[in-house]
Amino acid sequence: QVQVVESGGGLVQPGGSLRLSCAATGSAFSRYTMSWYRQAPGKERDLVALITTSGGTNYAEFVKGRFTISRDNAKNTVYLQMNSLKPEDTAVYHCKARHFWVDYWGQGTQVTVSS
Repeated sequence: QVQVVESGGGLVQPGGSLRLSCAATGSAFSRYTMSWYRQAPGKERDLVALITTSGGTNYAEFVKGRFTISRDNAKNTVYLQMNSLKPEDTAVYHCKARHFWVDYWGQGTQVTVSS
């Protein structure tokens, strides 16, 4: 069983930055495909960014050029650097680890962008 724990959310003003972290258990972390999703109230959960086992990345159009996903396999951690934040980025951000087609989700961390 893989456990996934997110951290780093909070309240930030428009135009500000936050860095989210996601720690996953297991000695096979380097073989997990990791991704970030977000879910705003009353909306579906959307993919934000994904990083493959080889470091390839993919981003949703609405965050391209503003968010960066990265991973540190030595620390079993994936990061989401969020810059130029907008009020519409407000959501609960969830991390997902995928290993052998099984998905493991974290509980999420709240990001609120407001003045």
